[in-house]
Amino acid sequence: MNYIVEHGQGGKEVYGANLAIFQYQGPEAIIHGPAETGKTYALCLKAHLCACKYRGAAIAIVRKTQTSTYSTILQTYTRKILGKREDWPCIPYGGENKPERFIYPNDAAIWITGLDKSSRILSSEFDLIVVSQAEELTLGDWETITTRTTGRAGNMPYSQTIGDANPAYPAHWMYQRASLRIFYSKHEENPELFDQTTGEITEQGKRTMAVLDALTGVRKQRLRYGKPAQAEGAIYTEYDEAIHRVYANQAPKRFARYVAGVDWGYRHAGVIGVYGLTGDGVMYLVAQLYHTGRRDDWWKDRAVELNEEFGIEAFVCDPSQPAYIDKFKDAGLNAIGADNAVIPGINAVKKRLAEKRLFFVRDSLRQPDQTLIEAQKPHQIEDELPAYVWATKGKEMPVKENDHAVDSLRYAIMHVDAGAPPAAGATLNYDDLSYARGERRSIWQR
Repeated sequence: MNYIVEHGQGGKEVYGANLAIFQYQGPEAIIHGPAETGKTYALCLKAHLCACKYRGAAIAIVRKTQTSTYSTILQTYTRKILGKREDWPCIPYGGENKPERFIYPNDAAIWITGLDKSSRILSSEFDLIVVSQAEELTLGDWETITTRTTGRAGNMPYSQTIGDANPAYPAHWMYQRASLRIFYSKHEENPELFDQTTGEITEQGKRTMAVLDALTGVRKQRLRYGKPAQAEGAIYTEYDEAIHRVYANQAPKRFARYVAGVDWGYRHAGVIGVYGLTGDGVMYLVAQLYHTGRRDDWWKDRAVELNEEFGIEAFVCDPSQPAYIDKFKDAGLNAIGADNAVIPGINAVKKRLAEKRLFFVRDSLRQPDQTLIEAQKPHQIEDELPAYVWATKGKEMPVKENDHAVDSLRYAIMHVDAGAPPAAGATLNYDDLSYARGERRSIWQR
């Protein structure tokens, strides 16, 4: 295993906790730490070198969904580990851009899959399974994977399930599992960021650390400092990723109708979220656009495409830009201004979450905004929900930051749930003065 230190791969060696998990041969382990510490690289390198060393080894690289596997860890494996295509020591099978496996000359294989394609995982034995973004998994997901690395594949001297993880909330299962070894990585151990001989920060390190230092709130605690953190004053405490985020095959194939929530943006993100409703009114987010730097014509064109795909009964829009709503209408879309009463809208969302009548389909994001992703900023509604917090001073209102998708969600639900009562235990002390004076009736009084 010292091969990695002596020779390196892809122009970079691994150190510290990344080297420790590389050398570890126990049954379960996770390399845990802030963003950009080299965690994924180390695990991909281990998978590759094991495939090179052990004849007939059966290895899998896995993420929560197969689509996310292709766009993230597969890129690390092919670009940073395998390098130039003409130099690849293995042959991809099952698709030019989205191969299902890589076969090595010694008959070892590395499979690429997602847990939403779990039949492949459940029906096969592996020597090594590498899990990317392990914090996304439920305990059940992790335990399912460990049943596939029991040593029966038999082509390596040990078998194990290993993963990389960014910090999560403090009660996450990975901090409670006694059989799981956790290695903690640091930015200073990544040779792309810090020179491992002098300890000096590199030019790339300066750029990367500047991005991470600019983060705020719970994202900064997790991605910059590597600390498990829960947003203080979180609004949507009912939101549970293990419950409310579902695979596409767990959602109905057909819906009774579709509604879209729209929040305008240019410098800040604009959002369109398309929700499918079942006959009894359960809502599923089935498609979302979340982008900065897009003008109104771009949003109009995307809305037309979504309408052609889904047949959307209403685009419920932020009412602050009536000219944009008119542009949607001119394109033949049923665009209407949303009810923008904040506290009643929040209560309506909380009610649906508490009653398990609101779900978010994984990989519903269309055309990801790479600028936001590279800046480690929220780029989909699932990033905003756990970080949406109450202001600590003044009126009982949410902090106006990273709230674009949750606003679009609120618009859609206010439209759908007109006439619904407030959530049990919901805050009814409205700060909207028009409500306080009784000048308007709440949505459940209409």
